[in-house]
Amino acid sequence: QVQLVETGGGLVQSGGSLKLSCVASGPIFEISRMGWYRQSPESARELVATISSDGSTNYADSVKGRFTISRDNAKNTVNLRMNNLQPDDTAVYYCAAKIKTDGVTDYNFWGQGTQVTVSS
Repeated sequence: QVQLVETGGGLVQSGGSLKLSCVASGPIFEISRMGWYRQSPESARELVATISSDGSTNYADSVKGRFTISRDNAKNTVNLRMNNLQPDDTAVYYCAAKIKTDGVTDYNFWGQGTQVTVSS
């Protein structure tokens, strides 16, 4: 069974930084896209950033210039460096990945989520 495990959440003051990491494990043939989403009690789950296997990235407008996504294909890992955090960034952050377990079909997998809280 494929698993995504996130680490690195926590409590930080406004203007501070955090780094989230996510490791994928299990019967993985290929990982195409990896990314981060977030959800707060007041809003639906939203895209934060994604990165493809060729390194191309996509960011939500709200985090451009503050967050950086990166991945290590050899370690099946995706990271999210978050700088200049603001209270509006407070949310549960979820790792997501499109993974081929059979060499043919992409399946979507999600991590369990990690809480990021930014105090003002």
